[in-house]
Amino acid sequence: MIIVEILLTVFLSASSVLTMVFSVLYLIGLWKLFEKSGIKGKWALVPFARDYQLARCAGRENEGPVFSLSQVGLTCLDVIMILINRTPERASNVGTGDMIIAILTMSLGLVRFIYCIRIWLGMVNVYGLKKRWIILCLTNYTRFIPALVWGFGKKYQPEWKIEEINAELSRLATQGSATVMDEGLTVNLTERSATEFFRKKVLLRDIHMAIPQGHMVLLLGGSGAGKTTYVNAINGYEPAKAQVLLNGTNLYKHYKKMQYEVGFVPQSEMMRGKDTVLNTLLDAAKLRLPMEVTAKQRRKRVDEVMEIFGLTPVKNNLVEKLSGGQKKRLSISMEFISNPSLFILDEPDSGLDGVMARELFEQLRKIADTGKIVIVITHTPDRVIDLFDDVIVLAKDSARTGRLAFYGSIEDAQEFFQREKMEQIVKSVNRKEEGGDGLADDYILKYAEVSQHG
Repeated sequence: MIIVEILLTVFLSASSVLTMVFSVLYLIGLWKLFEKSGIKGKWALVPFARDYQLARCAGRENEGPVFSLSQVGLTCLDVIMILINRTPERASNVGTGDMIIAILTMSLGLVRFIYCIRIWLGMVNVYGLKKRWIILCLTNYTRFIPALVWGFGKKYQPEWKIEEINAELSRLATQGSATVMDEGLTVNLTERSATEFFRKKVLLRDIHMAIPQGHMVLLLGGSGAGKTTYVNAINGYEPAKAQVLLNGTNLYKHYKKMQYEVGFVPQSEMMRGKDTVLNTLLDAAKLRLPMEVTAKQRRKRVDEVMEIFGLTPVKNNLVEKLSGGQKKRLSISMEFISNPSLFILDEPDSGLDGVMARELFEQLRKIADTGKIVIVITHTPDRVIDLFDDVIVLAKDSARTGRLAFYGSIEDAQEFFQREKMEQIVKSVNRKEEGGDGLADDYILKYAEVSQHG
């Protein structure tokens, strides 16, 4: 019995030493892998953060936070188990807490294993290798092998580097800016960035345009192209490194004054179902009109807006009793109360059928015709494309930064992209893994050249 215990102790000690050696070798290989992908190798020494950086190398950046945080969770659970089982008496009793921790550990472990497969498969693809390499990547005892071989092997090179941006794109994108207009919207956005999970991430870069009064503009772009970020930048909700002028006034510098000049209708409807249409709009008027506006003037404005959007017949109806189309018009009316010069709408036709959507967009067209600027995000633009004057196309470049791929008339966009439908234009700039044609860089570069020589 004593011999068995001695052998077991020796085996466990040797196993611990081997595990430590394998971990060190893995970190050395990871250091070289990071350097090959354009990342500083020292990230390999930072617990948890190295998981995120590995996901970036694999082209799976969006999955990096989950992969990293799952390890954080597992580590925390291990620490908790150690703390609650410090005494022999406690260790001999299994309670509800132990069961909960065990279930959480199994769940997090499963999540991490799934993401481990996805991320290492991404690495296999980046290095152009056969999928059988994945077998060595899934255990702590063999993972050091691919890390060392790929990291130190000269014949193993990634197909792209993370920080690599098309040099010609970078050169062209920083040139020129839109001429400031006394009447209309002028946007000269240099950069919109955020700190996300250990690093600065550029969300938008070099977007310049001038939109005249009375124009209804379609905002296009695939998922993650930066449409919402762009909208939040120009309405002042999330200021960027930019100059945004509305009718000659700097929106950022004079935000309190200009907030009544900008209306933004989000996709989600924020209304109380038990309120009437009239009371909903009266409450909106109190919030969106200047303090000096009297109650009589607010009521007059509410009556005008209800008439514009066809809500007068249902002004005493409860919001929860309205049809889908009526709720959309009410949501838009709430923002239109302040009579904004710039009106931005995020998918106002969501959930509406073709006829109701058409009626809504025709109403927006009438608003634009009064001299307002109306910018609309919609995923079904082709059914109402004849109502728009211009189109903005945002696309992610090779560094996954949102850029301007086109701004101009609908007819010019069709000629520029050689596509008849707006949905086809979005498909052309979407990445191939998103079901697109992967031509974003080409069109961003082409538009930069056209803008410079136009």
